Amino acid sequence: MEESYHHKGLRRQLVDTLKVKGINDPAVLRAIGTVPRHAFMDSGFLHFSYKDQAFPIGSGQTISQPYTVAFQTQLLEVKPFEKVMEIGTGSGYQAAVLSEMKAIVYTVERQRELYLKAQRLLSELGYSMHFFYGDGYDGLPSYAPFDKILVTAAAPEVPENLLRQLRPGGILVIPVGDEVQTMLRIRRVSQDEFETSRHGSFVFVPFVKGKV
Repeated sequence: MEESYHHKGLRRQLVDTLKVKGINDPAVLRAIGTVPRHAFMDSGFLHFSYKDQAFPIGSGQTISQPYTVAFQTQLLEVKPFEKVMEIGTGSGYQAAVLSEMKAIVYTVERQRELYLKAQRLLSELGYSMHFFYGDGYDGLPSYAPFDKILVTAAAPEVPENLLRQLRPGGILVIPVGDEVQTMLRIRRVSQDEFETSRHGSFVFVPFVKGKV
């Protein structure tokens, strides 16, 4: 993969844009400034790699807008060596950001083509994480509990399965809604108690059950 001073300069500009938009977690900004987003883009969109926009990646999916990635990641409050489950690998860009923050990443993708492509690319880029081809609604009960869980698709409601896989004190970030979603941050206070806060409106691709 080609990595040039030009790419690095564009990432610095992107980080400056995110700061203006309210992203202030130094670890998140550092990760966004390090991950080569152009490596995750289809060839027709390479010139737009560091625009703060979402773009198609095939299979009816998109690579999320960098601001959205940064916003969700900031809400997660990721600490080094925390166990983080990502639902919806997609292009792999969000997983790379989490990995740059030294999280232990478990990422689940329901579309086999995207799963294989992301696994190959992330490995080539030197990112070490745990990949799973499966139904995100199931989560990964065999590997639970998780310190943090991140859902990168629009759910009609919060899946009970995912709440049960969160450790006490852990955080789930998930967009919930139909055409427009509300970003929820849910903290598991105790075994049976959860605190929910709302953090603005977004538009995501649907969170679909099953795998293909």
